[in-house]
Amino acid sequence: MFSSTRQNRGAVTVTTALTAAALVAALTSTTSFADTSGPGGDGVSVAAGKSGKGGTAAGTRWVTLITGDRVGVDAAGKPVAVDRAEGREKISLRSFTEKGRTYVVPADAERLLAQGTLDRRLFDVSGLSSPESRRAYRKGLKVIVAYEGSSGPSARQGVRGSEDVAVRRSLPSLNADAVTVSERDTTALWDQLTRAVGGKGARTVQAAPGVRRIWLDAVRTVHLDKGTAQIGAPKAWEAGYDGKGVTIAVLDTGVDATHPDLETQVIAAKNFTSSPDTKDRVGHGTHVASTAAGTGAKSGGAYKGVAPGARILNAKVLNDMGMSEDSGAIAGIDWAVAQGADVINMSFGTSDTPGLDPLEAHVNKVTKEKGVLFTVSAGNEGPGPGSVGSPGSAEAALTVGAVDEADKLARFSSIGPLADDGAIKPDVTAPGVGTTAASAPGSDIALAVGENPAGYVSISGTSMAAPHAAGAAALLKQQHPTWSGERLKAALTASAKDVGHTVFQQGTGRIAVDRAIGQTVVADATTVSFGRQQWPHTDDKPVTKEITYRNLGAQEVSLDLTVQGTGPQGKPAPSGFFTLGTDKVTVPAGGTATVPFTADTRIGDADNGAYTAAVIATGAGQTVRTTAAVDREVESYDLTLDYVGRDGKPNLAFFTHLAQISGAGNASETDPGGRSTTTFRLPAGDYAIHASLSHESGESDRLVHPRLALTKNTTVTVDARLTKPVTMSVPDPRARMTAAGAAFSAGIGERTIESTSYLSTLDGFRTAQLGPEQPAGVKLKDVLLAQWERDASTQYNLAAGGEVKRLFTGYSKKFEAGDFAKATATLGASVTGKTGRTTASSGLERLSFPSEYPFALPGSRTHYLATDGKANLWSLSGGQLDAQGWEETDHISPERDRRPGTSHRTTLGSAVHSPLMDGKTGVLRQENKLKFVVPLFSDGRGNAGRSAYLSAKTTLHQGTTKVGEKEDPLAGWESFTVGADDAEYTLTTSVTRSPSVSAVGTRVDGSWTFRSAKPPTDAETRTALSTVRFGVQVDLDGTAPADRTVTFPVTVQGPAAGTGLKSLEVSVSYDGGATWQRTPVTNGEITIKNPAKGKSLALRGEVADTQGGKASVTVYDAYIGE
Repeated sequence: MFSSTRQNRGAVTVTTALTAAALVAALTSTTSFADTSGPGGDGVSVAAGKSGKGGTAAGTRWVTLITGDRVGVDAAGKPVAVDRAEGREKISLRSFTEKGRTYVVPADAERLLAQGTLDRRLFDVSGLSSPESRRAYRKGLKVIVAYEGSSGPSARQGVRGSEDVAVRRSLPSLNADAVTVSERDTTALWDQLTRAVGGKGARTVQAAPGVRRIWLDAVRTVHLDKGTAQIGAPKAWEAGYDGKGVTIAVLDTGVDATHPDLETQVIAAKNFTSSPDTKDRVGHGTHVASTAAGTGAKSGGAYKGVAPGARILNAKVLNDMGMSEDSGAIAGIDWAVAQGADVINMSFGTSDTPGLDPLEAHVNKVTKEKGVLFTVSAGNEGPGPGSVGSPGSAEAALTVGAVDEADKLARFSSIGPLADDGAIKPDVTAPGVGTTAASAPGSDIALAVGENPAGYVSISGTSMAAPHAAGAAALLKQQHPTWSGERLKAALTASAKDVGHTVFQQGTGRIAVDRAIGQTVVADATTVSFGRQQWPHTDDKPVTKEITYRNLGAQEVSLDLTVQGTGPQGKPAPSGFFTLGTDKVTVPAGGTATVPFTADTRIGDADNGAYTAAVIATGAGQTVRTTAAVDREVESYDLTLDYVGRDGKPNLAFFTHLAQISGAGNASETDPGGRSTTTFRLPAGDYAIHASLSHESGESDRLVHPRLALTKNTTVTVDARLTKPVTMSVPDPRARMTAAGAAFSAGIGERTIESTSYLSTLDGFRTAQLGPEQPAGVKLKDVLLAQWERDASTQYNLAAGGEVKRLFTGYSKKFEAGDFAKATATLGASVTGKTGRTTASSGLERLSFPSEYPFALPGSRTHYLATDGKANLWSLSGGQLDAQGWEETDHISPERDRRPGTSHRTTLGSAVHSPLMDGKTGVLRQENKLKFVVPLFSDGRGNAGRSAYLSAKTTLHQGTTKVGEKEDPLAGWESFTVGADDAEYTLTTSVTRSPSVSAVGTRVDGSWTFRSAKPPTDAETRTALSTVRFGVQVDLDGTAPADRTVTFPVTVQGPAAGTGLKSLEVSVSYDGGATWQRTPVTNGEITIKNPAKGKSLALRGEVADTQGGKASVTVYDAYIGE
């Protein structure tokens, strides 16, 4: 397998080589395989990181880091390749995974991460490779740069003055610019924002003067899963409150101001996206606006919004694909505030990450400074804990979860606590299941779900719950025009109705605006945090906070107080755990009264974890609800790491990641450096620790403690003096090392820590295992790989390690001639003038390195393969290059045993190119989402393949009902949402590629009929599909003797193979598919006449299996007559 790498001397790309089963379609990538000219265009060669179509391996996607380095990731978001930017060849990178997200961090970015200057999301390759991010960053990485101090103007001028950095918008409220980094020079922004400490190319950099923060301009999407009476709006209307005089800003996909329910409501509109105008082509924003403030005119009032008297600001911050960037949302907020918005609704978000992102910070800032209320959807990632997204995680936001019409929590509604600090979110819930509201005619949602009745659609999501809260806030704002957003939030949370869910599920309860309009008493703080109380708890001291009740009315109010506490297992908290200083309090008119509220964590025996409470104050016909939480820490200890460099002195430059591999917790922590000593507070259990140290010289150290039993406060010295060098050599003085890598994993069961070091050479690379010689119960794997090259004809590939009893503390081996197997790889090409390269990957760890030496195609090179370990499995792969040196096709052989002294030959890339099926391809289903993995351009020798392409159209039907259509070349990146019941589906795809890439296999069509039902567990399941393979012998250039009659095998793969075959039909076309001739299949073979000289033919195979499955495969320009 290859990765896209330009032919820069010294540039290194480390990739994961995949088996033929795993290579799959690999047609989509943010790399050179993209056709940026769009469907029908001819260009297929762009820089890595550019969004488009193509890839290096099984659905490999390329993402660009802010440093300009590029990382290839697979469909699971795991890094499999690295391409260092020009001039950065000696900067090492390391990968680690924390809380399900994988990061790849260059060594010279570590200091800025430690200082908080760099947003860690800039290195989150799991997030950067998501479909939403790939679409958003298809023209380059987008970031927000904030400035400060007297040097700020100069820094801004430097950023704006670079021809390779485009300023998309200025953000005065943040003193920041939102910029896009051009693909022409991906290091341009990094060079502007940083200064090397120790000269260009040094490992350590610092922020340029005047640069305060650098954030990812993150992508956010609508919170869409697939009433007004419930929250008490009719009673508010009867009381004379309909939102008149209040302005609600809807930051969304646009609003259809021509809809009868909204034609009188929208008073201003502005577009903050790359879409051409404020029109709502998605249908989401129209539905949200209608829910908040629609008049119901089209339905005679049946589908009236919560606040029909309010007016709407249409701030289009989500584009026509339903995606927003932080900078657009921030600009939309500033515009809405300038237009006089009282309430701002944001029914979109993304996963929350540690710290404050710029949108969260702006929500908090604007709430405090401008008095605006933000109603924000909690997210649709429930029901798991800690799933509330950003910006719903902003402290000031009124964050809204979803319930159905019976007040049952929606299955999708995200719940707390916040992953960062354990705080309570959401604040409230509101209806968000099957909400009926205005439809934007012809929009994506209208077409997907259908209007019923005409002009309306019914959809679900926390996106629908948030505008219910926005409308309720408008009613309350009309009643109390001087109330700030904080006061509105306090009243809505205080008056919410308890509908029987936990505090982390519902906050204070479901919005009840009929109660809110009668609310004269509120709590100044909607939630009380007691923080974390450290284990052990026998010496804990009770913590007392105060709840301040504020009476906004003209009469004093007496309140009766009760507290309801809940333990970590959902049972009532022990008596005395939560107590109030009094059970009655009188709040004077226009005044306040405080009540002591205590959490005593000494109580509770061994039941540790998060305790929550609801304090209920009732009186004068109203209820005030306040929530609280305390973390009664599980058994935990301090782990202190003391860092020592090679010189024996304290060292500040270590980058450390640790993960819990056994025990009750699931801790995962990262220390990006900047301190010679660091202390973590961690649950008791076993931990694996990985520390790395990069030196200014380009050398690096790797130290791993595979199992540390944390049963008491513990100090570990991470001492680089314990490391020993790693060396390998080959018996060829003319060859030089061109790439290397090291990968390890350590774990117990399925809980592991793993990391890969991406190196340009092993020179100066040192390793050590800390702790016991052979840690009991830990599965260890450690693999070293290196590549030497003499020239375009000869490459040496070495591997050592595998599953081991002890990780490497240094390694040294001189490989001799007798250690090698000889493998000759021949790579075909149907277009003249092309070059290519081949490489090999070891079965020990499927990392491989591209060659620095391309050769003319068709052509061959010799690989010498050696393994110092238990396995001799190797696969060979070959890629055809475009004019810029990026791969535009790639084929990989299955792994085979390559024992020392043996010789092998492998042919890659020959026709006929058609879908390949094996034990890992087909339909992948997880719950109600289907993905399709089929390597459409696999070669005639059975090697899985992928190719750059011009267009891809994939459609899924359930019976005769269209489920959806995507630009999906069956690479496993896109998913379709379907129903849970067992049903028959038909998948069709058509993928075309440019004749400048391949003269054969210019188009592949496929159709598959299969059955699928929701699996009984949430584990991913696979449904096999069938295909037909054509075994005609053709030359390496895709030609065969013209007009000759030939007989060749036709092979069926998948469920229809062997005894599963019900029927098989094969047809041939000599006129590009205009007409077809049925060809009999006899004993698994067909006989046809080759095309005339310079002409091509098309082949089609149609197969059915005995279980009702069907498949059809058509290959256009299958081969050419010569």
